[in-house]
Amino acid sequence: MILTAVVVFLGGTLWTVLYSFTSSRLLPKLNFVGIDQYERLWNTRRWLISIENLALFGLFSMVFTLVVGFTLAALLDRKIRFENTFRTILLYPFALSFIVTGLAWQWILNPDFGLQRVVQNMGWQNFSFDPLNNPDIVMFGLLIAGLWQGTGLIMVIMLAGLRGIDDEIWKAARIDGIGTVKTYIKVIIPMMRPVFITALVIIASGIVKLYDLVVAQTSGGPGIASEVPAKYVMEYMFGAQNLGQGFAASTMMLVSVVVILIPWAYLEFGGRNRG
Repeated sequence: MILTAVVVFLGGTLWTVLYSFTSSRLLPKLNFVGIDQYERLWNTRRWLISIENLALFGLFSMVFTLVVGFTLAALLDRKIRFENTFRTILLYPFALSFIVTGLAWQWILNPDFGLQRVVQNMGWQNFSFDPLNNPDIVMFGLLIAGLWQGTGLIMVIMLAGLRGIDDEIWKAARIDGIGTVKTYIKVIIPMMRPVFITALVIIASGIVKLYDLVVAQTSGGPGIASEVPAKYVMEYMFGAQNLGQGFAASTMMLVSVVVILIPWAYLEFGGRNRG
């Protein structure tokens, strides 16, 4: 396992970074061109749009997935009837691949026979909801599909954390006259900090590698309105046969992850050690 990690992950990463400074096209070659690939990358409108889209998708995805997932977990934690049934229904979308999810929501959001047509047939003729063909809100169409699939997993993680809370804490809160919502905000959520961190890491990893949902649902369209970095990398490496540009883009994706993880690791583990 150590050998696999070193050779495949660390070795592959270093190899990618090294060749991102070359002019490799169809095949990798050690023809160094300095930072030319990175200058070209950051002067490409398609790449800039992909970064903006990922930031928009990531921000809303993190917020809504955590809020909706925790809310559903809190409702299920109230020992409701048919809890197992509801939990299965809400978790089921996670069992589907992003390709299936993207295709399903492509049909659901299709204006000719999807949600818009159904509502119009019910009498609301002026109703319009066609996000996948509107470049201004196409990322929100992707966000709906992403939330539908990923919220169930976060709900289960949160529910496991809630079930780990001692019942005595709830009894003490009731004796002190603290309301349910205030108990969640002031007591339960701070106690579940490790659970929230785990959920954030899972969500963030899914956001950075967002690719198959976009390909299945919009193919990056309309135009390049829903382009994302992973799709940019794949198309330049295998479509445009420009390995150097693809390696440069993938290296920037790695840098973005490192920039986020290093401060978090320092605050999480460094602060704990100082304590």
